[in-house]
Amino acid sequence: MSREPRKPAQQLLSILVLAGVSMALWAAWLGWDQHRDVHPDGSTTGPYEAWQVIGLVLTLLAPVCWAAFRHHDAAAVLGTSAGLTIAAYYDWSDDSSGLFVVGVGMVLIGSLVATSVLCAVINAATRDGRRAGV
Repeated sequence: MSREPRKPAQQLLSILVLAGVSMALWAAWLGWDQHRDVHPDGSTTGPYEAWQVIGLVLTLLAPVCWAAFRHHDAAAVLGTSAGLTIAAYYDWSDDSSGLFVVGVGMVLIGSLVATSVLCAVINAATRDGRRAGV
């Protein structure tokens, strides 16, 4: 049983929705924490704590899995990666050293790889467009 191809407008809408969700989740988890912690030895860390990034990843799992189960793989991969990349660029672009571009590139590559692997795992767990075991 073959799936009917999606209309381009429907694909674009799915991508835009996932991008918007990703940007909103970035703002909710990471957008409010903008200060670096200075330790007694002069070293700095931050601005994010590990729990914030873990929370972002865990809450992004729901929309990405939902899109992948509905066979909106392009939206899951491209929408999520675009949303996170745009949010990272906006959040970090005030860095005068220019190194924020490296971080934004790492967010782009990491989100592309992670969402692609997740979609591949979900697709492998399903057969003939249905969930396995159903």
